[in-house]
Amino acid sequence: MKPAPFVHHAPRTLDEAITALADVGHDGKVLAGGQSLIPVLNMRLAQPAHLVDINRVAGLDTVTVTDTHVRVGATVRHAVLQKNDEAYAVLPLLRQALRNVAHPAIRNRGTTVGSIAHADAAGEMPSIAVLTEAVMEIVGPGGRREVAAGDFFEGPLQTMLKADELLEAVRFGRFGATTRTTFIESARRHGDYALAGVGVAVDLDGQGRDAVVRTARAAYVSVTDIPVVIDLTEAVAGQSISSSWDGIDDLVQAGIAPEADIHATSEYRRMLAAELTRRALTIATTEEDA
Repeated sequence: MKPAPFVHHAPRTLDEAITALADVGHDGKVLAGGQSLIPVLNMRLAQPAHLVDINRVAGLDTVTVTDTHVRVGATVRHAVLQKNDEAYAVLPLLRQALRNVAHPAIRNRGTTVGSIAHADAAGEMPSIAVLTEAVMEIVGPGGRREVAAGDFFEGPLQTMLKADELLEAVRFGRFGATTRTTFIESARRHGDYALAGVGVAVDLDGQGRDAVVRTARAAYVSVTDIPVVIDLTEAVAGQSISSSWDGIDDLVQAGIAPEADIHATSEYRRMLAAELTRRALTIATTEEDA
């Protein structure tokens, strides 16, 4: 199928983009990478009368690393961020998650910020946003505002973005020097939507094999309607890095609400999420490049 007719807007500046969005209102959609939007248009699940294409807007394609965060602009491609060594050096979790996003062809065009704005419960990057306590930089006709990732997602494919607003950038928060991270997921084929996935951030006390867990947090993919963070600390604090992580099953399964579909039952997804959490904790605490 082909999309319904629409008017294509190609602003050159951020002000022009915001003006276009304000003019078209609910009849408009922002086009960045388009890897989620275009299939929806082709299947006519959405039929916006206007597409505001921000790919020509200067300044939205930058990655900035500071002492506190990694700022990713709205048109930065997944592949560009994945390959950014400066971002990887201070926040490895970004690359750890991005290498699980779809397939290389999709990562070459799709945008990280667009994925977050799309708010798909099966997407990897919304979970990373909440785990890193990211800040959303939103701009609209009324000016700029910043929203914490934990407040940004309102439901499946729903965020607090208004129709005339643009998610200009996301600032992913950096972890402390003693925090280790990883991201793993289980899918029928690599690149397919995950049956379940988890990213973890584990703060360690001590060095080497004598280290023990101080705190641990996890965020999940495909098992919650909106990305949430589960604090695992009460179950794993004080355990050594060679632990079997007993005690996390009830904590994980109480914090998720997976739905059944043709690929897996809700019970299987609950079990899988807990098992992936144990594996992720082990990888994060014992492997040099988790």
